[in-house]
Amino acid sequence: MSETHYPIEVDVMTAAKEFKNGATLLDVREPMELSICKIEGSKDIPMGQIPARLGELPKDQCLLVLCHHGSRSGQVTSFLRSHGFQNAVNISGGIDAWAHTLEPSMARY
Repeated sequence: MSETHYPIEVDVMTAAKEFKNGATLLDVREPMELSICKIEGSKDIPMGQIPARLGELPKDQCLLVLCHHGSRSGQVTSFLRSHGFQNAVNISGGIDAWAHTLEPSMARY
């Protein structure tokens, strides 16, 4: 992914590669959901807290946004982009697709 052009959405394979290469993974699910499964090293901020916590997010690197299936993270990605985070990228399929494709032993809900 080019630092000057970030796509609005990527699949989990691309997201995992970018995360491994240093991208920030922002998980916008609720604490109860995180207690079921989570990706080690993610930055966890529930969707409703994003507006108040924009200062915690990087603008200088890829910011991968994750939720359960990709709907909430898509909304957060759009919100972030409208607030100057052109580096925000939605992960299509969310943690469910991540578990199914990359970590089959991960708990799913």
